[in-house]
Amino acid sequence: MRIIPAIDIIDGKCVRLSKGDYNTKKIYNESPLEVAKQFEAHGVEYLHLVDLDGAKSKHIVNHKILENIASKTNLKIDFGGGLKTDNDLRIAFECGANQITGGSIAVKNTNTFKNWLSKFGTEKIILGADANNEKIAVNGWLEESDQELVPFVKNYQKEGVSYVICTDISKDGMLQGPSFNLYEKMLSEIPNIKLIASGGISTFDELPKLSKLGCEGTIIGKAIYENRISMKQLEDFIIENKK
Repeated sequence: MRIIPAIDIIDGKCVRLSKGDYNTKKIYNESPLEVAKQFEAHGVEYLHLVDLDGAKSKHIVNHKILENIASKTNLKIDFGGGLKTDNDLRIAFECGANQITGGSIAVKNTNTFKNWLSKFGTEKIILGADANNEKIAVNGWLEESDQELVPFVKNYQKEGVSYVICTDISKDGMLQGPSFNLYEKMLSEIPNIKLIASGGISTFDELPKLSKLGCEGTIIGKAIYENRISMKQLEDFIIENKK
């Protein structure tokens, strides 16, 4: 299972929110690059970079930070937040993103998202399936749609999607543990999906459990920033996984 630390950006700074609420913003570092370099120094290879300004503005905003991290580290970056047009994607990939995550666009503009899958390939495009009560949420989680999580993902699997990041919004940033039951259900009902768990990770012990369930990766944010999980623990887990 891949360990994928998260950096969320508002106003160029590394922040975390709770349940996607912008009013709960907490700044952890003025320099996202510094944070990314710390991750890399501990053997981390992947980074989940979220442009929260972009998610609100509905177009890419913090691409310079993406470019800075991509050019000054070897991290493989998946980038999301506000990607709505082919031009947004062009900028993201030109600035060094390895993959992009499309969430709201996959709900609200299916043709554009399907076009991205055929144009850039399914290895480059991650489906962001963020859910509240197993209903898909959009626009930086400010809106809930009427789409059910599992059928939504299944439909896109038919279109070739293999990578899915699923965040249970009720868990995100709460440090109360991830949605084990939800991920177990998804993995049993959607075979061969590369499921990346996100939201709620609070202790190191949860990581082996997610790995055992069959998650392909897990995104960890606040648990790192609040020192609930140490970089040494992650480093050891990554080394152990490679054996």
